[in-house]
Amino acid sequence: MAFGIGAHSSGADAGSVRGTQKRIGCQCWFTSTGRIMPLMLKIQDENGEIQTIREITVHSQEKKRYAGVPAMEYDCTLILHGQSIRVWLIYYQAENRWVINFR
Repeated sequence: MAFGIGAHSSGADAGSVRGTQKRIGCQCWFTSTGRIMPLMLKIQDENGEIQTIREITVHSQEKKRYAGVPAMEYDCTLILHGQSIRVWLIYYQAENRWVINFR
């Protein structure tokens, strides 16, 4: 069977992540149903200083696969230095790693 239907039923692949990515630290709350809610994150700025961001509004979350790697993607708005910034927070479950992707 060259084109077997259902041979790869792991779900659609989202390809690769576009935009500028930076590694971050993220404090989360895991609900009783297993949902992950980002509460606070820390990111290193251009000057090497660690910035703490506590104002996070999650608009949506979606399970994705980037190049076959499972991830949870959060569409968020952050408040940093009084400015609203729209970003994606991405959690790679297999690596237990968070990144921020600026739009």
